[in-house]
Parts: sequence; structure tokens; C-alpha cells
Amino acid sequence: MAGADGGATNASAGGDPADPVDPFGVGSFIRRQREQAEMSVRRLAELADVSNPYLSQIERGLRKPSAEILQQVAQALKISVETLYVKAGILPDGDRRTSTVREAIEADEYLTDDQKRALVNVYDSFLASG
Repeated sequence: MAGADGGATNASAGGDPADPVDPFGVGSFIRRQREQAEMSVRRLAELADVSNPYLSQIERGLRKPSAEILQQVAQALKISVETLYVKAGILPDGDRRTSTVREAIEADEYLTDDQKRALVNVYDSFLASG
């Protein structure tokens, strides 16, 4: 069953939060990336050309986004689409190396969320002054 924005719905549970369709954590990963970019759900939805409620459902694990939606979200977040494909289980994880500075920061398990946010802010300021 496909949702209005092209993503599969959770037909077996009717979208029940107790039965999420996001076993690989792509929704929570998108949320963390959005928060690190200091972007609202509304703004990301606008940039990715998806509805605000649909993006919210993806972030909460209630909807499974299609590869096309993941591509739009990756572009809006300025991260590689391969990262989201791996998180969504579309591509195998394998020995994949991070391909962007943002991904490397996110992947570092020794940094707190505040430290990650600070590093992303410094990185963004370097890009803006470049």
C-alpha cells in the first residue's frame, strides 16, 4: 500500500506507533540530521518537497519512505543519499566510509549531541566564509 507521498504505509498496524515500519532507524537518523542543521520539520519538508505530516511520520518511524523521497530529503539536508539508503536498508552497510564531514561528525560515537551540533556549526561557518 502506498501513501500519498509515495512511501509505503504500515498497513498491518494502520500506522499504529506500537508497530513502527522503520526497523533500520532512518527516521530517527533524519530527525538527528535535521536537528543538527537547526532546521524545523516544516522547513525540511518544504526543501524536500514532501508534506509536513508525512515527514513527521517518517521521523517517528510510522512511514517507510521510498528511495525517491530519501533522495529529496538527502538533498535538502546536504548529505549523501547513500547514507539514507543504508539507514533504510536499501543498500547494504558493508565497509562503507562516510563521504561527508557531516556524516563523519554524526558517526562519531564519542561526541555528545551538543558537541556534534557545535562542530557542524563551525563547519558551516567555514563553508559560508569560503
